[in-house]
Amino acid sequence: MSSKILKLGILLIAVVLFSSACSITTTSNNSTEKDSSVFLSTDRGDSWQIMTATPNTAGRLENINDVNVNSMTMDPSDSLAIYLASFDRGLFYTYNITNGWNAVAGLPTATINDVKVDPKNKCVIYAALGNRVYRSIDCARNFSQVYFDNNLGVTVNTISIDHYNPKNIYIGTSRGEIIKSIDSGDSWRTIQRMEEGISKLIVFPLDSRLVYVATMKNRIFSFSSNTNTNAANSADLEANFLVENWTDLNDVLSEYNLGASFKDLVVGAKDGVIFISTEKLILRSPDNGVSWENINLIQPDKEAVINAFNVNPKNSSDLYYVTNTTFFRSSDGGATWTTKKLPTKRAGRSLLIDFNNPNVIYLGTLKQK
Repeated sequence: MSSKILKLGILLIAVVLFSSACSITTTSNNSTEKDSSVFLSTDRGDSWQIMTATPNTAGRLENINDVNVNSMTMDPSDSLAIYLASFDRGLFYTYNITNGWNAVAGLPTATINDVKVDPKNKCVIYAALGNRVYRSIDCARNFSQVYFDNNLGVTVNTISIDHYNPKNIYIGTSRGEIIKSIDSGDSWRTIQRMEEGISKLIVFPLDSRLVYVATMKNRIFSFSSNTNTNAANSADLEANFLVENWTDLNDVLSEYNLGASFKDLVVGAKDGVIFISTEKLILRSPDNGVSWENINLIQPDKEAVINAFNVNPKNSSDLYYVTNTTFFRSSDGGATWTTKKLPTKRAGRSLLIDFNNPNVIYLGTLKQK
């Protein structure tokens, strides 16, 4: 009799343990209304998994659930390598999301404005925070400061790297300078001054001589820049920093009410189609900004609250954006949209799409006020 009771007890314990294990697994992957910073989808946003674990040598389960994401960047040569720029918490990275996130110890624990990876050397990384730019040449183990603005109130908002010649680095400041380096950040020179802050610089993916500029007032410009630079030859010094074909694209944009809340400037990697996203609308240009068309959203412009926008790197008809509560996806260039509630109570902040497998999408969030 006692033997039967013992066996029954063991069986009940096994059932309880099995149920608990299933519950833990379900909780870790259940994305319904979770306060978490990063989510992963492998099916274009149909379902999401929390991906915030951090490795810990003591064996304790830790995570970055409470981190507020500013932006996420993918290594141009390795889509598994992702860098997370946070608000007030510094920089994090992962070389495989299933292995968790690592905090970068060589940078201040502060807001990271932008981070970019050298497209030809994955161990060279640039990060902008405050009025400074830092560079790592050893895969984020150590960082050194390569740019400092004497005005502490100025911020470096954006970094862009010439994919043809990665020694050419461009940064844009809140004061309105476009600044270029031709020696991987060792030295710098202002190549253009504007009356408003720079929000984003993009080197055109189909021709690195063409650079697009988005300002903090939603104005768009483009210019041509020398990509065959030679820092060693002083005779070529001026040619290295020439700004040619400066083009103001705002006459054609004036018919649209862009507002004052810039969100993103995205260029299709395969076809060069340009998108500008503000809080209220998304515009598309198929001809390098000569003409623009308004992409129809489900909500009227006055009710749209776009937080982040992105495009499938392999197909610029696949469009995605997020608001405080909702994930939107279009497979036909914005003619129709599917909508899903976000897998979190937090607001959507950043969308990152795997350029090797565009079914894989990363969602970064931040706590709503």
